[in-house]
Amino acid sequence: MFGLIGHLTSLEHAQSVAQELGYPEYADQGLDFWCSAPPQIVDHITVTSITGQKIEGRYVESCFLPEMLANRRIKAATRKILNAMAHAQKHGIDITALGGFSSIIFENFNLEQFSQVRNVTLEFERFTTGNTHTAYIICRQVEEASKQLGIELSKATVAVCGATGDIGSAVTRWLDKKTDVQELLLIARNQERLQELQAELGRGKITDLHEALPQSDIVVWVASMPKGVEIDPIVLKQPCLLIDGGYPKNLGTKIQHPGVYVLNGGIVEHSLDIDWKIMKIVSMEVPGRQLFACFAESMLLEFEKLYTNFSWGRNQITVDKMDHIGQVSVKHGFKPLLV
Repeated sequence: MFGLIGHLTSLEHAQSVAQELGYPEYADQGLDFWCSAPPQIVDHITVTSITGQKIEGRYVESCFLPEMLANRRIKAATRKILNAMAHAQKHGIDITALGGFSSIIFENFNLEQFSQVRNVTLEFERFTTGNTHTAYIICRQVEEASKQLGIELSKATVAVCGATGDIGSAVTRWLDKKTDVQELLLIARNQERLQELQAELGRGKITDLHEALPQSDIVVWVASMPKGVEIDPIVLKQPCLLIDGGYPKNLGTKIQHPGVYVLNGGIVEHSLDIDWKIMKIVSMEVPGRQLFACFAESMLLEFEKLYTNFSWGRNQITVDKMDHIGQVSVKHGFKPLLV
């Protein structure tokens, strides 16, 4: 059985979803209540591969909310993720994906040192961040959507914002080794890590966002947008492809301009309908078939009976691993969302 650990995008979103899912006692509560709310299994899932294989899964709502980080309730946030992992393991789930902020919190706050959660000793091989599949799908979106828009990669400049993160660094490795992209622009806050990545690749120009935007044919956004930062679409090339790999995805509402195409990054479409309700709740455009690639990774590992933390640790994603999960993704009927 596979599992998905997720969370909602805001307190307001959580309150409305609680009502819809039949938890009225959660619907009128404020942040203090959500800080103490336990994880819940709120969806039972059936997925059928194009090979005919059928698997079962569970969605675990962690009850984490981004406001917990904004209001410096770090202990509540970390406790949410650990409790959700223990809940998944306690219910016999073999491989579980950490979706959204779950994997970021796990890595940034070194939660691997806290393996004991009450009476459960976490077995970390039962969990995956899903980042390898997400990085693969974003790269395929770059390759395929650029063709749709008439952007030739051999003549294109691609900017990766968040280049030193787990997904961002994987995307740069793939673009460097598997495509003929003319120029890579590397953007991130940590200059030391940027220099290390540049040395690893043997190419790439380190720059900042405002310098990169007017030069870029494609912008891959795999970082959270800092407060106060806005993108003026007038400075962008036409056509320009923006791939929004963050969560929640908001570039599409912020940037609407002729010749600028915003694509929800890291989203896959399955060839067959999935029996679940959670993607409708997070407002996926085609909720029966579209989902986050990180969630799909746990499904793929379940299909293959590969019960291991396939994606784990910062900057450990190789092109070979992306190739591996990509082949499995195609085998079972998943494809990248395109323009």
